[in-house]
Amino acid sequence: MTPVLMLGAGRMGGALVAGWRRSGAFAPSDLIIRDPHPGAEAIAAADAGARLNPPDAALAEAPTVLLAVKPQIWREVAAEVADKLAPDAVIVSIAAGVKSADIASAFGGRRVARIMPTTAAAIGQGTASLFAADAEARARAQALFAPVGAVVALPDEELMHAATAVSGSAPAYLYAFVEALEAAGVAAGLTAEASAELVRSTMAGAAALMAQSPDAPPELRRQVTSPGGTTQAALDVLMGEQGLAQLLRHAVAAAARRSKELGG
Repeated sequence: MTPVLMLGAGRMGGALVAGWRRSGAFAPSDLIIRDPHPGAEAIAAADAGARLNPPDAALAEAPTVLLAVKPQIWREVAAEVADKLAPDAVIVSIAAGVKSADIASAFGGRRVARIMPTTAAAIGQGTASLFAADAEARARAQALFAPVGAVVALPDEELMHAATAVSGSAPAYLYAFVEALEAAGVAAGLTAEASAELVRSTMAGAAALMAQSPDAPPELRRQVTSPGGTTQAALDVLMGEQGLAQLLRHAVAAAARRSKELGG
């Protein structure tokens, strides 16, 4: 399936390059990178043997093409390269909201897989939602992303909107929560430095425990919540009528709606 042609090597593409190099799944020499403004990881990969912005003739060498550009410009990129690719190349797209049929059409009827990853792929702890009607395209996407994290295959392409909202976009929700909790710590009297260290270390530890524990999140929550105690007082606010559950339903719905809009 190599060399892999990466169309775009920004934040997400760079995270994948870093994850592949970390895991040893793909060597820099397995990569062809096309990006007019490559990020640091792409440049480092080029220094280690990847081909960065080679002549157009090189694009036809790639049996696997990763479409890793923003959804607003994917058609422009497809128009530039579609006639330069191998006829049997498989397209793996991370463009949020863009339908498989539209991608296949823009790339001359080639097989397509859609995947929505997270940037934790850079450290081998990514999560990717996958849909592909074609078995070979699905296997190709699985081979790209399984070395850098969990891959969840979806049975229906429409579910990609929900998966984007609850996974692809979710790291930002966590960072926003941490940001807000740090600010709340400062408001309660902690220094900014102390609040940041306490919150970040606590959240990282709790996430690591959840990943290793056989207990589900509700049980883990109960284990640290004494009836009538300080945690319960906070949860009465967070889990109240206008608390996290309601906020997150609205947030996920908004993200899924935007995913559909981006797909046109």
